[in-house]
Amino acid sequence: MISRPAILLSLFLLASCGGGPVREAPQTHIVRTGETLFSISWRYGKNPADVARWNRLGDGSLIYPGQVLRLTPAGGSGARSTGSARAPARAKSRPLPEIPAQPSPKWSWPTNGRINVDFGAKPGTGTGVLINGKAGQPIYAAASGRVVYAGGGLIGYGQLIILKHNDTFLSAYGYNASLLVKEGQEINTGQRIATMGEGPERKPRLHFEIRRNGKPVNPRQYLPAR
Repeated sequence: MISRPAILLSLFLLASCGGGPVREAPQTHIVRTGETLFSISWRYGKNPADVARWNRLGDGSLIYPGQVLRLTPAGGSGARSTGSARAPARAKSRPLPEIPAQPSPKWSWPTNGRINVDFGAKPGTGTGVLINGKAGQPIYAAASGRVVYAGGGLIGYGQLIILKHNDTFLSAYGYNASLLVKEGQEINTGQRIATMGEGPERKPRLHFEIRRNGKPVNPRQYLPAR
């Protein structure tokens, strides 16, 4: 006969190994006022170009509050069929073509200062690096691109700027005190785009990310040595 302590120990081990409830990744997103294709894709770690294709959005500008966006390809693994999603049923029998990968731009440092927290070192901010500095110091575009998001609507980033460099690479600049650019604006490498604000622990810091096909990558792989 199995003792009560043995049963409790077995249940504890099962829970420790992931036997508890597992949250599924959302399959759709309802667009809210002020959101853009890029801010939505950023939140879920998706490639904006993929989300646009899955929902037949063209260049991605055709979104509006209340719209239901698919976050997985039609007929893909774990995808649920919803009548309000924009992707037509025929997409299941005619897969969308892959988007060719584009080369990385030439990167430069977005501000002066040393990296205080490295990529992957902490939850949340682990998707990028934290660069120390002084309050109000300039933040620069790390590569040429277009502003696809500028605002404070993404929780955990403060005042945030996202630049699109091509269909493969995006970069983001968080915890800004002020934003000096607007959505849709074309930006050159080294152009001043913001001023440094306070990050975690109320210290002046820049949260800097590079994403490749929607997934965070270590900026140290791309930034020049200094």
